[in-house]
Amino acid sequence: MSNYVLDASAILAFLNEEPGAEQVAKVINNAVVSAVNMSEVITKLIDAGMPEEEITLVLDYLSCDIRAYDIDDAWDTAKLRTLTRQKGLSLGDRACIGLAGKLGMIAITTDKSWKDLQLDVTIELIR
Repeated sequence: MSNYVLDASAILAFLNEEPGAEQVAKVINNAVVSAVNMSEVITKLIDAGMPEEEITLVLDYLSCDIRAYDIDDAWDTAKLRTLTRQKGLSLGDRACIGLAGKLGMIAITTDKSWKDLQLDVTIELIR
């Protein structure tokens, strides 16, 4: 069982072997990720010119537990807007934090703007 929800930035750091990748490597096979955040990862891979067949292989390799995004998640994400507006968090950022809060897990990100958020969610910056 995982204790971690990964933001798209953490997954991309792992895939691109950027600083913080080693921390993600320790948890990625048992981590949870929102379908919203996985969509962000897929978008970045498409933007980089990766063929769909290769993206499918990458997603299989990651073997994360991808969670569907439903109406309850939509509400949770929307409610975080007021609490995070001053930091400029995106819908994807809030989807990750919302899922971590819902599951009582730690959100992992590279996004420094999450650092001083006053939320009931534990956030771990990997760089």
